Amino acid sequence: MIEALKNKLQAEVERLNHEISFVLPKEIEKARAHGDLRENSEYKAALERQQFAQARVHHLRLRLSKLSDVREQDIPKDRVGFGSRVTVEDVDTKIIEVFALTLGEFIEAEDDGTEMPVSMASPLGKGLVGKKVKDKVEITLPMGKRKLKIVDLHTVHDVAEGRS
Repeated sequence: MIEALKNKLQAEVERLNHEISFVLPKEIEKARAHGDLRENSEYKAALERQQFAQARVHHLRLRLSKLSDVREQDIPKDRVGFGSRVTVEDVDTKIIEVFALTLGEFIEAEDDGTEMPVSMASPLGKGLVGKKVKDKVEITLPMGKRKLKIVDLHTVHDVAEGRS
């Protein structure tokens, strides 16, 4: 799972680098040929896209460097950690929710929309990390305190072995 995520990030970096190096310079040059740059919306749009692509590449490289520190064998097999899909029940409302723990805002959730991505750095993520099935946890969130019970857990190891 971690290698697949690294490959996906690297592919996006390569795509953006191609766009920055080849596609956008042509668009900027084409827009410059239209004349007055102060009122040239094509030129401004191409420059903005170039700035966005450069910022995104920088961000993706940071994500890749963080991922290079993650070793799959260091992730616990029976506790909540990076890449875990955790099913919790709210103790008060009895509502069931499924969370996918990520390293940040980069989302690797399934396309079926049944799970919500949660950063391990968020209050909810910090509260769940290291917990086991049947553990109860009280988490202080900006919207108030929540009491959750972990009812099911699938770790990255379960996914790698096809058990999830």
